[in-house]
Amino acid sequence: MKTALILALIPLPALADVPVIERAWLEGTTVNVTLSHPDEGWDHYADAWEVFGPDGTSLGIRELVHPHVDEQPFTRSLTLSEVPDGALTIRARCLVDGWGDTRAPVER
Repeated sequence: MKTALILALIPLPALADVPVIERAWLEGTTVNVTLSHPDEGWDHYADAWEVFGPDGTSLGIRELVHPHVDEQPFTRSLTLSEVPDGALTIRARCLVDGWGDTRAPVER
């Protein structure tokens, strides 16, 4: 009984609400990304995504400057100066939970 009580008092880590990359695709030099995230308002929302080249170099970051509470999923774009040959990937960030560990491929 004491063990159960002690275990009940140990705080559990919060579950991360990193954005989910629903789709990412390329149109010319424009990268389009559709994200979903349980935005709660100005204190907790998906606030950016980043595109990487085939060698892992960052090609650009699309900052998201406001929450999308009533617009889920949502799509935003970033135009690159040039697009290298090879596979591109995307990762997304949440204001509270930071960058997600998952990188999604960009459809060509």
